[in-house]
Amino acid sequence: MRSIALFAAAAVAEIAGCYAFWAWLRLGKPAVWAAAGVLSLIAFAWLLTLVEVEHAGRAYAVYGGIYIVATLVWLRAVEGFAPDRWDVIGGAVALCGAAIILWGPRGA
Repeated sequence: MRSIALFAAAAVAEIAGCYAFWAWLRLGKPAVWAAAGVLSLIAFAWLLTLVEVEHAGRAYAVYGGIYIVATLVWLRAVEGFAPDRWDVIGGAVALCGAAIILWGPRGA
């Protein structure tokens, strides 16, 4: 469960960091938003290094599925736009794929 919490925290950090740049460049927010975005993206990268997965590529693959679901939650919670059924189905498929990669049996 620690890994899931770390993946979720990394997703929040990455999405917040990218959104900070979006807000700065597309929504006209002050440049301090970009600085906050940089700090958030540094936190994202650091958090991924804390996950107990033996290979970086596997950590990134699992994270990808969690990231997809986290962005749909962000879409609703922050941007106020409800994901449609295709968003939800796609998120569920991505999360299932992430679970298979994370918890699938590995050969010796």
